[in-house]
Amino acid sequence: MKELKIKTPTSEYPIYITEGFNGLAAAFETAGFSGRKLCIITDSNVAPLYLDKIKALLSGYDVSSYVFKAGEESKNLDTISDFYKHFIDERLDRKSVLVALGGGVTGDMTGFAAATYMRGIPFVQIPTTLLAQVDSSVGGKTGVDFLGNKNMVGAFYQPSFVYINSQTLSTLPKEQVASGMAEAVKTAYIIDKDLLTYFNENAPAIKALDPEKIGHVIYSCCKAKAWVVNRDEKESGLREILNFGHTFGHAVEKLSGFKLLHGECVAIGMAAAMHLAADMDKTTENDLLDAEKLLQFFDLPIRAENFGTDDIYKQMFYDKKTKNGKLNIIVLEEIGKAYTEKNAPEDAVKAAIAHIAGDKK
Repeated sequence: MKELKIKTPTSEYPIYITEGFNGLAAAFETAGFSGRKLCIITDSNVAPLYLDKIKALLSGYDVSSYVFKAGEESKNLDTISDFYKHFIDERLDRKSVLVALGGGVTGDMTGFAAATYMRGIPFVQIPTTLLAQVDSSVGGKTGVDFLGNKNMVGAFYQPSFVYINSQTLSTLPKEQVASGMAEAVKTAYIIDKDLLTYFNENAPAIKALDPEKIGHVIYSCCKAKAWVVNRDEKESGLREILNFGHTFGHAVEKLSGFKLLHGECVAIGMAAAMHLAADMDKTTENDLLDAEKLLQFFDLPIRAENFGTDDIYKQMFYDKKTKNGKLNIIVLEEIGKAYTEKNAPEDAVKAAIAHIAGDKK
């Protein structure tokens, strides 16, 4: 088992990275949760795989569970309301602990429910998807979609610990593994050139989920994100770089009606962002081609051929990073280093969108 620490102005907690659930009960004991009520929140895909196993491992606790319908369409305030009703029925109090068992949707919603129920109760992340393990379970971003806008309602609220069992990846559908790989590749491009080299040297083994290789990727991503979050917990500056590809990608995700997976949209968004960096002479055309080749190797899309340039451009203004009607876009300063570009030329932004869009305007 490997362990990392997140330390922010509001909290300090461990990230455990291992290949099984054997250490889970000990993690709850270390967190000081003995004797507390637990409520496991999971979705209809994950519950048949792991819910009974986790309940058995935590048999010394008073454990209830709530299972919601899997999918982004459940990520809304109506589902959160259902959570609250269950908590009240189970008489959860301020000492009770919520347990997020699943992917990014589960983690985001459980965290938001924890942040808001009784003005805040503890919660734990047990991410079972690659996307959640390398990104969304770490750092305390919680929330739900609202009126079709991604993560529009939420809070920064840190978990008590994160427990990552990389063996859960073996039960993931191929497209879910690919979706998570997009966030891992993103991390390499914005902050960790060594990880990018590792990707390029070990891509087949990583894609095959070789335990050692995928374990290294997860650890590297968590370490990089911890470094960022420790310096900027609430995205007032540095942490914005974690949204590389997301301003373009979220627009595509919304236009698709959330039919495309988040990581797929991030991959498309990274292709656009790499084009923008090359157009602004920050990186090269070859860097763009290399990035697209790597994303395609992991079975990720790099084009949004069903949507037009103008539609994507207009949708980008609904992004949370937009300030005073101006787009803030994460751009590579060089490979392994990113920054927030507040004055990207409109023609360069539209050219980047045209690179991925179906109309090629």
